[in-house]
Amino acid sequence: MSDDVRDSLIPYDEIVQDALRAVVGRVLRQVEGSDSLPGEHHFYITFKTQAAGVDIPAHLIAKFPDEMTIVLQNRFWDLTVEKDHFSVGLSFNQTPSVLVIPYAAITAFVDPSVDFGLQFQVSDDGADPEPHDEADNDRPAVGSDDGSNVVTVDFGKKR
Repeated sequence: MSDDVRDSLIPYDEIVQDALRAVVGRVLRQVEGSDSLPGEHHFYITFKTQAAGVDIPAHLIAKFPDEMTIVLQNRFWDLTVEKDHFSVGLSFNQTPSVLVIPYAAITAFVDPSVDFGLQFQVSDDGADPEPHDEADNDRPAVGSDDGSNVVTVDFGKKR
């Protein structure tokens, strides 16, 4: 087998990323119309706050200039799932807010109750993301041991 790596004319990485983001939409659609999740399920959804199509209040962009993690568990409302984005109502410091998040802006989706997670590639401009505080509706981070159901797709080229 040759060590030569050919550039693909088919964008496999984009196709796989789109398919995995569709999983997020399908899961959200299953709980759409409810103000809570079944059983012990809860979702951590991390997204780029400056991505195209993201619509969140200015005070959240100021606090989270690069990336933000929200938690959907007990206190959310008006979850609406569309083909390319979802919107949801959440409260931050007792201030109700509606967030519109395109699936393309999502960098991670985790349901720690069943040890399931997806991580997505994002375009990187080479700069490290600015540090930020945890979102006020976040729960403590849940670690994952070996044997988890986290799916990471990396289409880096061999050198």
